[in-house]
Amino acid sequence: MISIKETAIPGVVIVEPKLFGDARGYFMETWNQNEFNAALGRRIHFVQDNESRSRYGVIRGLHYQKGLFSQSKLVRVISGRVLDVVVDIRRGSPWFGRHVACELSGDNHRQLFVPRGFAHGFSVLSEEAVFQYKCDRPYAPAAEDAIAWNDPALGIDWGIPEADTVLSEKDLHHPFLADASSLFDYDIDLYAE
Repeated sequence: MISIKETAIPGVVIVEPKLFGDARGYFMETWNQNEFNAALGRRIHFVQDNESRSRYGVIRGLHYQKGLFSQSKLVRVISGRVLDVVVDIRRGSPWFGRHVACELSGDNHRQLFVPRGFAHGFSVLSEEAVFQYKCDRPYAPAAEDAIAWNDPALGIDWGIPEADTVLSEKDLHHPFLADASSLFDYDIDLYAE
C-alpha cells in the first residue's frame, strides 16, 4: 500500500509506503509493480537496481541519460539522510529549469519518482547515507550526461555549505543548463515505445 503525493512539477511524485509497526519493529512493502503503475497512471517496468554509499557532503549529480536511453528512477534512502533533487530539462516545458527537492531518509521511508526527461542528484546530509534506486532502462555509459550541480540559474540549496561539498572529478566539470547540448524536448513523449 502506497500513498502518492504530487509535487510542484507534474510527473515528479513522492511515494510513501505504508508502515506496519509493532514492538518487534516494522514491515513495509517497498515495491509493488501493479500498485505503483495504477497510482502513477502509467506503466513503468524497472529493469535495474543500484545502490551507493556516500559520506557527509557528497553531491552526486545532476545526472541523466540522453535520448533513447533516458531513464525513469524510483529513489530511496536505506540509512542516513539526503536531499534529493530533480530538475526539469525538457526544452519547451512550462517547468524547464525548475527543480523539486525532497529529503529522503531511512527514517521517513519516502521514495521519489524521477520521470524521463529530468536530471537527478542528491546531497548527503548525514554522516553517511545508503541510497538505492530502480531504473527502467539499463545504464548506458555512452549516453550519460549531466548539468552543473551549482548552476546559479537553478537556485538549488543543497543543504550543506559549499566548503563541505565533495564531488567526483567528473561532476566538477559539467555545463550549466543554458550551455547543455543534449536536453529533451517537452513535445516528444519519452514513454512512447
